[in-house]
Amino acid sequence: MLKIFSLSLCLLLSIFQLAAQDSKTFQLHSHNDYLQTVPFWTAYSAGATSIEVDVILQDGKLMAAHEVESINPKRTIESLYLDPIAEGLKSGVISKIDFHLLVDLKTSAYPTLEVLLESMKDYSDILFSQENPEGLKLIISGNRPKPEDYEKYPAWMFFDYQSKVLSEDLPWEKIGMVSLSFRQFSIWNGKGRMVEDQRKAVQDFIDLVHSFDKLVRFWGSPDSKSAWKAFYNMGEDYINTDHPIAAAEYLSKLGENVYQNPALQDVYQPKFEVDGAKTPVENVILLIGDGNGLAQISSALFSNGNQLNLTQLKNMGFVKTQAADDFTTDSAAGATAYATGEKTNNRALGVDPAGKALENLPDVLDGYGFSSGIITTDQLTGATPASFYAHHPERDDSDQIAAYLPKSKLDLFIGGGGAKFSSEMENLHEAGFTMVENLGETSAERIGYFVANDALPKKLEGRGDYLLESTAFALDFLAKKKTPFFLMVEAANIDSGGHENSSSMIVSEMLDFDQAIAEVIQFADQNPGTLVIITADHETGGVSIPQGDIASSTVELAYHSDDHTGIMVPIFAYGAHADEFRGVYENTEVFHKIMKLVKMNIE
Repeated sequence: MLKIFSLSLCLLLSIFQLAAQDSKTFQLHSHNDYLQTVPFWTAYSAGATSIEVDVILQDGKLMAAHEVESINPKRTIESLYLDPIAEGLKSGVISKIDFHLLVDLKTSAYPTLEVLLESMKDYSDILFSQENPEGLKLIISGNRPKPEDYEKYPAWMFFDYQSKVLSEDLPWEKIGMVSLSFRQFSIWNGKGRMVEDQRKAVQDFIDLVHSFDKLVRFWGSPDSKSAWKAFYNMGEDYINTDHPIAAAEYLSKLGENVYQNPALQDVYQPKFEVDGAKTPVENVILLIGDGNGLAQISSALFSNGNQLNLTQLKNMGFVKTQAADDFTTDSAAGATAYATGEKTNNRALGVDPAGKALENLPDVLDGYGFSSGIITTDQLTGATPASFYAHHPERDDSDQIAAYLPKSKLDLFIGGGGAKFSSEMENLHEAGFTMVENLGETSAERIGYFVANDALPKKLEGRGDYLLESTAFALDFLAKKKTPFFLMVEAANIDSGGHENSSSMIVSEMLDFDQAIAEVIQFADQNPGTLVIITADHETGGVSIPQGDIASSTVELAYHSDDHTGIMVPIFAYGAHADEFRGVYENTEVFHKIMKLVKMNIE
């Protein structure tokens, strides 16, 4: 039974290792690997290419231990390493040897090596040689013979050279790596950044070792994400860690988590002439960045030369996003709160927790003479846009949701998902909607534009300036009506980036959103009486920003989750009565603040 369990474990670990190796461009040294709960296999599963075992010669056996007091008779180099490797190769769990063992001798070099040589005769078929160039190599560390004796040992045995002094006359062909204590160079604890002169000393030594075409490792080095990344960036060949699986997971995702913005966007400078003015509110523009938290905004800011259109604004606050039935909202409940001023259950669109229909902003504002429109980078049956026209308890019932669009008070809708409305086309025409195929000039009173039959592509997949152009068209179309208007613009795929833990998607989608924000701010400057509100329905991904570089437009994002979180989201306002949106409040208050300002015009 134990053998079957061990083999199953090895198979699972092997699968994990192969997945990790597919994406990694780093090498790990599993420090004191014999102390792991599952020695060897933990390191192997993480794709470690250097695996360390301390060895003590006692009673003719090579015990895996750091000191005599910790010796366990069952834990030998054979039982923990050589036998599993041989069995793994035989069973196919190990397809090839792409790692070595670093054997740290804790007892005198020469007698310990004599026993090691004798023990290795039983494993000759797996060892490196001219005839077996892909065989197992052992690198001897700790107590070592004199360098002049290295050549006396077999082809599979190499040595760990430990000195700052390197020269051409060393026996380089028998040196497997160069290792030194990190404390010879730096006192850095792995938090923040290394002091520059210490960092340079480490880098210089790495470069020196590389000049002899050899690999380098530091022991006693900090063992944290910041440290792993720093050593990776400096080119340390074997990153020393006691946590190989965690290190492999972090480093393998660096390519996804780090994003460099290829081109900076210009930023519009608001005039602030109408910002906070007590002029009557004639137009309300609500921009919702789905899933867009403070870290998402910050990542775009740092990737764009430390400036955004959004961050020019001065009136801001925070919104609490909880749903009626859950601490963490979904987009349906979050958008319904903005659209109706009422909390509802997750998954519900435009209805209260009991399922009763709630009037949304386009419905209510129609009674005050407002035109209205919605734009989204999502499908139009998506939770956020649907909250502004539908009344249904389940967000995934696309057919039922689509049926509400012809009945809505909307004058304009632009988004994807046209296929979901195929059965509603006649009803849309009867409701007075002219379905257009582009955003050209039109004299129609009500316009519908399905940009795609299904989902729109992401920004990095070629969506182009769709959101900016749609926003500009909508502003022009609604302004020409010569009536007050309400417009909701959703940037949906910031949320997708959070769900996928994709830094590139988050930054690119937020920067795309920021271009639409600039268009709206400029419109507000040109049209006093316009109120602009920019917020999010919730945060997605539990995103943080551990590192970045503003000069190179690069950020590293880290993720706590692949789902929504309950953290407050920022809200920004510009234009007429923008100062009313300062503070911390519930998401429902956005609706009530809007209505308060609209009603002031009547009174």
